[in-house]
Amino acid sequence: MKAFSVKVEEGREGKNGNLSVGPVYRNLLSENEFPPMDPDFSTTWDIFCVSVKNHPNNRMLGKRKIVDGKIGPYVWKTYKEVYDEVLHMSSALRASGSEPGTKIGIYGSNCPEWIVAMEVCSAQSFICVPLYDTLGPGAVNFIIDHAEVDFVFVQDKKVKELLNPECKSSKRLKAMVCFTTLTEEEKAKATAIGIKPYSWHEFLHLGKENPKSTFPPQAHDICTIMYTSGTSGDPKGVVLTYENVTALVRGMDLFMEQFEDKMTVDDVYLSFLPLAHILDRTIEEYFFRKGASVGYYHGDLNALRDDLMELKPTLFAGVPRVFEKVYEGKALNKKKNLLLVD
Repeated sequence: MKAFSVKVEEGREGKNGNLSVGPVYRNLLSENEFPPMDPDFSTTWDIFCVSVKNHPNNRMLGKRKIVDGKIGPYVWKTYKEVYDEVLHMSSALRASGSEPGTKIGIYGSNCPEWIVAMEVCSAQSFICVPLYDTLGPGAVNFIIDHAEVDFVFVQDKKVKELLNPECKSSKRLKAMVCFTTLTEEEKAKATAIGIKPYSWHEFLHLGKENPKSTFPPQAHDICTIMYTSGTSGDPKGVVLTYENVTALVRGMDLFMEQFEDKMTVDDVYLSFLPLAHILDRTIEEYFFRKGASVGYYHGDLNALRDDLMELKPTLFAGVPRVFEKVYEGKALNKKKNLLLVD
């Protein structure tokens, strides 16, 4: 059998009432010492900015649009286009009263807007707080209050849940920015409870009219608070620093260097697992590190194979039941056909 870890410290038997301690294992690449971090970046903002500088015209984020009632081809934004959008949106948040350390919620399915909101947090040292509603009906209400979220980027189909009277914590929000547009009824409901509502276009315009300098984070600053169900009770907030996230990206770099077929700017990732989980986020950060492309699953599990056929990803992370649905297909790029199982 192949070994993927190495013992670096023997276990110790418990004595005089002290508990026994098992042996310590490390990844094989860290047998003698931990590999150094990459000198080119210490935060996710560094990762993004370096790729914008080196690969401004590369495809970064892609999603499929509805054309004549049917799902059309992937439409892409380049690294430079995303960067400009991030600067405008981050300026708008600063103009709305946010400061470094402000908690910014993101509520919705994986899409380019989700990543723009995430990068906005990095640009101004805000703290990204994904709102993951599948933890239970009261999870969003709990997380907004527990994390002290002040602003929320929200997908259009999630707006009604955020404005539901049962989501009492929404009253603490200062503003909400919809991934697309808001109806007049939704704007009225938001305004009635003290939330300033914006469509995506309106918030972009606000940022363009009120440009602000970026305020990049330090490695030890809090990057994100990701909530998990834990074993019982209310969701638990896991605090991750920028150093935590970049260390994961560095680890992927070291791991992938062991393969003959290297990851390049031509690689394509199909984003399917929730960005509210750290696995998908770090995979996408890794692709951004390479100047590669990320396309988003359009939301219909029964049509997932169609997304694969259209995008032809070189990497697809999922769960076994999802892979069963595409097992018969030939949709993955023949270059690698890499699958990661969560």
